[in-house]
Amino acid sequence: MTPPNDDEPTGIHCRLDELLAERGMTLTELSARVGVSIVNLSVLKNGRARAIRYTTLRAICDALECEVGELLVLE
Repeated sequence: MTPPNDDEPTGIHCRLDELLAERGMTLTELSARVGVSIVNLSVLKNGRARAIRYTTLRAICDALECEVGELLVLE
């Protein structure tokens, strides 16, 4: 079994931008609520993240009042 290539698409889409818009929340506001830098949230929002901690995922979902499956979806 070979390790995954970080350059290959994962087939997972992050709906962070859409959820923020639905809730009228900015990336800056989310950053302050979850304690994650705007840069790191931007990387996630733009689909360039390769990993996310469960604690971060939980904090984002709590702040957006959503389930993990609403934030991360298979393409």
